[in-house]
Amino acid sequence: MSEKVNVIEEDEIDLKELFYTIWKHKIKIVLFSFVVTSFTLVFVLSKPNLYSSKVILSPQEQSKGPSLGGLSSLAGLAGIDLGGGSGMNAITSLHIIFNDYNFNKNVIEKYKLYDQIIDPKREENLVFALGYKGAYELLNNKKDKGSEKDKEIDYENMVFETYRDINRMINISSDKKTSLITISVEHTDRFFAKYLLEIYLKESIDYIRKSDMIDLEKKLNYYNNELQNTQDIELKSQLSQLMSGLLQKKVLSKASELYIVKKVTEPRVSNIQEKLKPKRGLTLIVSFVTSIIIGIFGVFLLEFIRKDKKVLS
Repeated sequence: MSEKVNVIEEDEIDLKELFYTIWKHKIKIVLFSFVVTSFTLVFVLSKPNLYSSKVILSPQEQSKGPSLGGLSSLAGLAGIDLGGGSGMNAITSLHIIFNDYNFNKNVIEKYKLYDQIIDPKREENLVFALGYKGAYELLNNKKDKGSEKDKEIDYENMVFETYRDINRMINISSDKKTSLITISVEHTDRFFAKYLLEIYLKESIDYIRKSDMIDLEKKLNYYNNELQNTQDIELKSQLSQLMSGLLQKKVLSKASELYIVKKVTEPRVSNIQEKLKPKRGLTLIVSFVTSIIIGIFGVFLLEFIRKDKKVLS
């Protein structure tokens, strides 16, 4: 019984010592927390709001065309796919194209996106908390763009860096239940986010359309060649049907704005209140609480080191 009382008393003494240590170093803890929270405040104020522009697309069904019978194996030997639709679905095609460096390089060079992304004029469109730009200007000094010679030397690297930046801005996803595709672009300039989204949507669809038309021309040439060389009436009829279907697809592809997809919603400029990040209030609260915890842990560590030195001495 006496041992149990001693343990309780020791625990009470330990708790008193803990609270005494915290109270003893309260000014240090408060000062540390104040400094950390102040730096965090400057950091979050230096970050402009991030906005998103998005478009929702619905994949268009691709016709498969009539049965080919033995013609498929013959076309296979020639290295030609005789299917009526694209070999990949829309979401897969868009994923591959958006991540393809050569495609991105062509778009970047066509629209000179390497200049537009770092264009200082875009800073006029940036939105800050309470409209305060001081912290941003303090932490983002203007850098010299360098000479024309330096630009020529670093051109490839500049294009690659732009490709990486754009790759981080663009997000593409699909809903498995509805098959709807969502493409979004995130940027601190809400106007540029919409502009970049429209560029990539147009260029990617045009790229897919062009690739499919090249493949379609191959098929038409193959069918036409076989049609001229065969005497089989049934085969001629089948080839004529296939050519008719492909010619119809060729005509329709020019009439369709987005070819393999159609818009469910239009891209738009986000409202000034529709920011994605930063979560300034949450960041400050987490910083404050974390700094208090680290401060308390720090003073306990200091007390432990001091006691340890006294014992050794």
